[in-house]
Formats: sequence, structure tokens, C-alpha cells
Amino acid sequence: MIVRIAVASNNPVKAAAVQQGFERMFPGIQLTIQPVSVPSGVSAQPMSHRETLTGARNRVNNAAARVPDADYWVGLEGGVEEVSPGNLISFAWVVVRSPERYGQACSAAFYLPPEVARLVLSGMELGEADDIVFSRVNSKQENGAVGLLTGNAMDRAELYAQAVMLALIPFKNPQLFPGEILSSGPE
Repeated sequence: MIVRIAVASNNPVKAAAVQQGFERMFPGIQLTIQPVSVPSGVSAQPMSHRETLTGARNRVNNAAARVPDADYWVGLEGGVEEVSPGNLISFAWVVVRSPERYGQACSAAFYLPPEVARLVLSGMELGEADDIVFSRVNSKQENGAVGLLTGNAMDRAELYAQAVMLALIPFKNPQLFPGEILSSGPE
């Protein structure tokens, strides 16, 4: 049986992260990834954990509405939060939904360099700020800020794949999460 997963983005990094996460959590799974462009309903650059999680939830629900016959829907949303004046951390929220179950998780977070943070706080999206500071083009569809800052020891797909795996915990252990049979997820 081939499992069909609708990923709420056309970004190839997000599709790769979903594929990696599912394959690591469910070895031997045969899957088809279907990218689908849907709105997040939040700002282009979410500026808090709450806004980022809301964007991931909106994306997963919009993907489910657009591709109702998928086995799973996955929403991924990257965001930043100011933890002290001028200091930003970057992270992502992932929401996974099936007809019976719901899971969500946050990625690891890391500090952004002051110049990148300044540009983001001035209203620029993180990917654009990275491209300016690191003289790149469309880095958000490649290694992302985390790849640029770690010298590719970890890239954006790997960071997001970890969060996908964590969001899949209720699916891997359904007997431990009997109350997770939700239609829209916890508030």
C-alpha cells in the first residue's frame, strides 16, 4: 500500500523533510508526496511561536480541504521570536493530521546573527535577510539559515524532519494517545 501525504507547501525542502521524517519513523513505508500550495493565514514572516503554530495549523487544515483523499496532511511553518531586544531565535512548527489523529511539534531553535535579526525586525522575511547577508539566492529552498550558519552540518530539511518525526509520535504510539482523535487539533 502506498501512503499519500499532502504537504502544505511547494517548497522542495519541506517536501524532503516530510519524506525523511515519515521514512525514519515508519521504515519500509511506501509513500507519495503531493505538494499543495495553500495559504497560512498568518504574516509572510511569523514573529512568534503562537503565530508560527497557527500558520502550520492553518496550512494543514487548508491542505486537507484541497486534497481530501490523502492519508496524511502536513503543515510546516518557519518562524522567529524576539527573545530579548534585537535578539531573534528561528524555529519551525509542524502539524501532522490524518482522518483519525493529530500531532504537532516544534523544531530546535537557534539564534540568528545580529545583522540578520536586524533585517527581519525591520520587516524582511528571514530567507530574504539570509540571502542579503550571505550573498545567496533563494536559500530558503535550499539549506536555509541553519545550513548557512552550521556550514551545512545541519540543513533546513534535516531540522524540519526532526520536527516531523516528533509530530508523528501520536501516530507511532496510538495506544498512548487515545485522546488525540481530533478534527482540528488542540488550542
